[in-house]
Amino acid sequence: MSVTVVPHLNLRGQARAALEHYRVAFGGDLAVTTYSDAGAVEDPAEADHVMWGQVVAPNGFTVMAFDVPASRPWSPGQDPFFVSVRGTDVAELTACWERLAEGATVRQPLGPAPWAAAYGMLTDRFGVTWVLDVLAA
Repeated sequence: MSVTVVPHLNLRGQARAALEHYRVAFGGDLAVTTYSDAGAVEDPAEADHVMWGQVVAPNGFTVMAFDVPASRPWSPGQDPFFVSVRGTDVAELTACWERLAEGATVRQPLGPAPWAAAYGMLTDRFGVTWVLDVLAA
């Protein structure tokens, strides 16, 4: 049996921009279905919002996101979750970090840690907190 955990981000009106940002940061392919595409428009102003979207990269990175409709309650909360990205190559992870950090608030700069060859934490411009690390051998 194999289990894969994929973070699913609930945003409001920013899902496409977030997914495009993560595609640039980690690589991979972007797939988006809007409320209009699915014939599920409740509010015409939200027709082009993301009903379902994901980025899938060849290196195993996957993230999903959607725009919560205005008809439903939504709050970004205060650190309701972290997205953890664990890699095996410091250079590859550093490149992802540098792209992801664009417009972000760095909470812990990426660098060596007692438990990891590299560890860092940032909150991106969409309010999502990311932890990137490469475990020590």
